[in-house]
Amino acid sequence: MTVDTESGIVASVDPQNTGRSFSYFEHDADMGIIGRGATLEAAFESAAQATFAVMADPQSLQGESQEASLSFTEDDVEFALVRWLNALLGAAREQGLVFRRFALTREGSRWSGRAWGEPWRENMERGTEVKGATLTMLWVGQTDRGWEARCVIDV
Repeated sequence: MTVDTESGIVASVDPQNTGRSFSYFEHDADMGIIGRGATLEAAFESAAQATFAVMADPQSLQGESQEASLSFTEDDVEFALVRWLNALLGAAREQGLVFRRFALTREGSRWSGRAWGEPWRENMERGTEVKGATLTMLWVGQTDRGWEARCVIDV
């Protein structure tokens, strides 16, 4: 992780040069996330990585033994980001999992996603619980470096 001292943004490093990254921005009592990627779907996947990295260090996770699938319909890409993140958080809570890898596809307004992770273990270091993604500071769009998806998560 790197920190920009002027903006206060904490950013992840992309060691595999996938073109994906995520970062955080400060927001009063909650936390802002920013997912980036070459495609809209990749930016959403990065936003999911940012969300789950708040709860557990992805490097400390040992596997991807469990998989969850989800789908939803949403025309608005900004609302789709919030639906995606909240659906993942709900699936993780329901199944007692922490996710570390994500895949998302879209056909028109129909979104289909998958997440891989593992059950929470007693010896696993837990970070901050994320209660949900919010509409606060919600923005999804293209930048000169690809797609960006941002919102505030309730911690």
